[in-house]
Amino acid sequence: MPVYPGDPPVIVEPHATHGDDGYRVSRLGLGSHTGTHVDAPAHVDPAGATLDSFGPGDLRFTARVVDCRDVGAGEAIAPSVVDGLRGTGSRTDLDALVFRTGWADEWGTDRMLEHPFLAAETARLCADAGVAVATDALSPDPSDRETDHPAHRALLGAGLPIVENVCNLDALPDGSFELLAFPLRIDADGAPARVVARV
Repeated sequence: MPVYPGDPPVIVEPHATHGDDGYRVSRLGLGSHTGTHVDAPAHVDPAGATLDSFGPGDLRFTARVVDCRDVGAGEAIAPSVVDGLRGTGSRTDLDALVFRTGWADEWGTDRMLEHPFLAAETARLCADAGVAVATDALSPDPSDRETDHPAHRALLGAGLPIVENVCNLDALPDGSFELLAFPLRIDADGAPARVVARV
């Protein structure tokens, strides 16, 4: 499975087998930010909340897709795409925005790291409005160059989780829907998750 550059590789190997032991158990090795996963504030903030402090209700959102497939490789997603959030200062009727960049199609390719990303102001607008972010890309920040991760710092700094590497966004409606994230409940900076839309 592809991973973010520098993250641990994914290892799935047999520990016990039907033939030798009469049952099957696998040993897993992977980073906490592998595949579709949820980032907790502890990812960038030493004093931030870890994922086990989030209950199921904290990871249930009223969401809407923001179509950003016209944003080019390595380009920033401008604040204009979230203008409805500007100046709200509090939660809107949405809890999350799902940024569809089309980059889920690049998973495992040489172009995977060249995904569009949130401009710092775009992330700040979401954070100020209390709106979490999901993306079909590796990260809401650039992955192909050094960065201080402004989107991560804005969103996680506001106590909002980030959901990365979501897929099958073409099945989502134009309006709002319920987004549910089910990560492993561990004392960590993030964890792989099943992410489900209820339409």
